[in-house]
Parts: sequence; C-alpha cells; structure tokens
Amino acid sequence: MLRVTGLTKSYRSAGEDVAVLRGVDLAVAKGESVALSGESGSGKSTLLHLIAGLDAADSGEIRLADVTVSGLNDAGRAELRRDRLGLVFQQFNLIPSLSVADNLVFQSRIAGRHDAAWHDELVERLGLKSLLKRYPEQLSGGQQQRVAIGRALAPKPLLLLADEPTGNLDEDTADEVLALARDLVARTGCGFLMVTHSARLAATLDRQVTLHAGIVA
Repeated sequence: MLRVTGLTKSYRSAGEDVAVLRGVDLAVAKGESVALSGESGSGKSTLLHLIAGLDAADSGEIRLADVTVSGLNDAGRAELRRDRLGLVFQQFNLIPSLSVADNLVFQSRIAGRHDAAWHDELVERLGLKSLLKRYPEQLSGGQQQRVAIGRALAPKPLLLLADEPTGNLDEDTADEVLALARDLVARTGCGFLMVTHSARLAATLDRQVTLHAGIVA
C-alpha cells in the first residue's frame, strides 16, 4: 500500500541546513496499522507531511499503491489527498461554519465518492446520530475527533494518516477514539499510519516503528 525508500529532508535554519530525515525506509501493507514513534524532533511529523504531499522531499521515493507521490507537482499532490488519503490531526481541523453532517460528507463529496450506506454506518459506529445538526464549537474534543475520523474515512481512502490524533484528549477518550479508528480502518481495509508519543497507544496497533535522529531505529 505504502512504500517509502531512502527519504531525506532538510530545512534551512539560522543560515544552516538542518537534516530532519536522513534516509527513511518504511512500508505499510493494506489493512495494516502502524504506530510511528520517536522523541521530539526525530522527524515523525515531517515524514507524515511528506507522505501526505503537504511538502516535498529532497530525495528518495514515496509510492502509494501505483502512484509515485514524490514525483507529483502541487496539483497532483492535492488530487492525491482528495482521492486517496485520509488525514486526521491533533487539532481536529473541522470547518466551523459547517454542521457535523456537512463536515462528515465534505471530503467524500469533493472526491466524488459519497456512499450513503457507508456514511450511515460511520454515523452509527461513531455515535454521531444525535449530533448531526450541531456545529464543531458545540462538541467536546472527543466528539470533534470522531467527526474528523469519520470525515477522513468517508471516501474509503487507501491510507489513513494520523498525527497525534488523541493528543488533545484525556486517556479514556483517547482509548475510545483510537479503538473506533482501528475498527473502522479494519472495516475498510485501508492502511493506517499514526504518529504518537504514547507507547501505550502504539502497542494497540499491529506494528511499531521508531524514528531516531531522522532514520528508522
């Protein structure tokens, strides 16, 4: 599903090039859930952003199924995010002017892949039926993150990327939200790559990968 080979990325800081990724190799199989861990500054979020096409690598290759992500231009990467990727971040990133119902269908509609039956299942499984007419500001953090997960999974992406998705949640809510995400990922058969600082949450996924100083430890 996903194969990353020899990926490097540096940023300019205080007049010097700072290497963040130094040749990362990583693979995620269809239906596999992988936790990406490592100390702050190890390159976890950078790697996730490169896979999502939110930034371009200096060298190396990223392949998602039959697409070479690292060879796409800005428009191609935007199309990839729309059609093949689901993204979930710590800050939820819901659209405040849209209701829960409209946030949920946002990505599947712009991707042209709205599936009413799958949408109804997501609403039911995520416990959102009574919240559909509310707006993000009227929801708790856990409720907002469940909407964000539903929105990301609605188009049935090939790969779900999550960057500290439970970082703003208390432990019990984090467990509940991640369990729902794992279950729904298994239901769709997509790959799941999650950045997390929590060894406890990482241990609930199929496999753990650790980044250290820009390489896979």
